[in-house]
Amino acid sequence: MAQRGIPFGQRPGAAREAPRRPRVLSVREAVDLANRALEHGVSLIWVEGEVSNLVLARSGHAYFTLKDQNAALPCAMWATSLRRLRFRLDEGQRLRVLGRMGIYASSGRFQLYVERAEPAGLGELTLALEQLKQKLAAEGLFAVERKRPLPSWPRIVGVVTSPSGAAVHDIVKVIRRRMPTPVLLSPAKVQGPEAPSELTIALRRLCRVPNVDVIIIGRGGGSTEDLWAFNHEGLARAIATCPIPIVSAVGHEVDVTICDLVADRRAATPSQAGELVVPDRQLVLERLRDRERRLLRNLERRTLDLGTRLHAVSNRIERWGRSWARHEREHLQGARRRLEQCARASLLESERRLDGLAERLESVHPRARIAAERRRLHELERRLVRAGRSLTTDLRPRLARAAGKLDALSPLSVLGRGYALVADHEGKLIRDATSVAQGDALTVRLAHGRLEVEVVRSDGDEEQRS
Repeated sequence: MAQRGIPFGQRPGAAREAPRRPRVLSVREAVDLANRALEHGVSLIWVEGEVSNLVLARSGHAYFTLKDQNAALPCAMWATSLRRLRFRLDEGQRLRVLGRMGIYASSGRFQLYVERAEPAGLGELTLALEQLKQKLAAEGLFAVERKRPLPSWPRIVGVVTSPSGAAVHDIVKVIRRRMPTPVLLSPAKVQGPEAPSELTIALRRLCRVPNVDVIIIGRGGGSTEDLWAFNHEGLARAIATCPIPIVSAVGHEVDVTICDLVADRRAATPSQAGELVVPDRQLVLERLRDRERRLLRNLERRTLDLGTRLHAVSNRIERWGRSWARHEREHLQGARRRLEQCARASLLESERRLDGLAERLESVHPRARIAAERRRLHELERRLVRAGRSLTTDLRPRLARAAGKLDALSPLSVLGRGYALVADHEGKLIRDATSVAQGDALTVRLAHGRLEVEVVRSDGDEEQRS
């Protein structure tokens, strides 16, 4: 401790010496000095505490405070270190971090630069899995409402698993035993770093195959690390978007993966998956036989019921027919009586009218009128005969003269004198020998009959020269 009256930094007994001015540091130099002292004095240390005041900057860095009941430690984690984490930083997490002490010069803030972090109490993979489950559940991928029913009679069963594992053999064996159905295998690795991508590709490959009605994805049992590929977020989203119902059969009944939660149905084992996707033919046959027996019983009861109803209806029809026949018979008898009455009335009326006409006919003396008309008819007949005779006498000479003229002009009379009419095959008269040629067929009409002739020679030109 400095003595009274001696300036800070001066040694005792040197009061008589000339005072020296102390070295003045800049703020940055002071901060750098303290930072170097921390870096050299404190190496990498592990610190455990609860995360608070978490800030995820746009640059990718994370800033938070680790605290316990007695103190708080500001922390910074650069983006390169943050990307290496397999879980997400959350407010309220209890972390165990590895880092170096330092001072951020721009704000003079003392903080721990974190290089690694891991959950305190929970494993890193377990925490990452729980966080992924919470994320997918919040998006509704685990909701019961989106689960689709499995088809009753699938045409093709798709299987995504390793071709060399026991799972595919168990599935095929169960399907063949229950209901033989075509099985299409889309092979993929089921463990290791490449397994999630291969499983996703194999699943999408099956989605493009027509007639695949249900898909089984899974593998046999194993450790948690062996089954970890089925906890991949990309594979879970591929299952959620697949248009075909999916059955997840991963590991044993106690193993629950994210694929089990996202799939439409979960099977405890691959063998149970085979039982879920196809019906049991023995049960189907038994149901068919039971329904056949029930159908026969129903048909027998139905036949008896219909026979009873038919008998009752037949009795009703018979009673109705008798009643209708009796009613129609009474109706016809009444109609016949009415018709007979009308006929009698009409006959009486006709007789009265006939008697009246007879009386009127007798009153006009028809015999006298008939005799008068007969005499008149005879007179008209005699007058007609006389007029016809006088008309014939006047016209007979005129008719004889006209007949004579007609006979003189008739070609028949010319033919009778020895002449003939010559015509070609079209019926045209031949007036000139030059109008025909050798070999032409001609018709010669005589007074009595016709001749069919052929031209041998035409002499028309010689007659013209002479």
